[in-house]
Amino acid sequence: MSLDLKPWDAADHLNDEGAILAYLEAAVEDGDPALIAAAIGDVARAKGMTEVAVKAGLSRESLYKSLSADGNPSFATVLKVLRALDIDLSFKRHVSAA
Repeated sequence: MSLDLKPWDAADHLNDEGAILAYLEAAVEDGDPALIAAAIGDVARAKGMTEVAVKAGLSRESLYKSLSADGNPSFATVLKVLRALDIDLSFKRHVSAA
């Protein structure tokens, strides 16, 4: 008996706004820029990479490359993609335990 397994893909589970925002917030809390870019890429794939690329004014290929594990997107690219995903970037003061 063999099992037909496929790799787990976060994009398959990002099917509502609450899940998307929680996923992105967790990535930002981790603080790893590569993880944040990859998480944004997962959300873009969940929403449809071609549609996101068009809305962001980028080619699909450059978007895949920028948001891949080895990518290093510019801040301008990140902002364009977030805008295309209808996600606002906001800031709050970090309160450290003293």
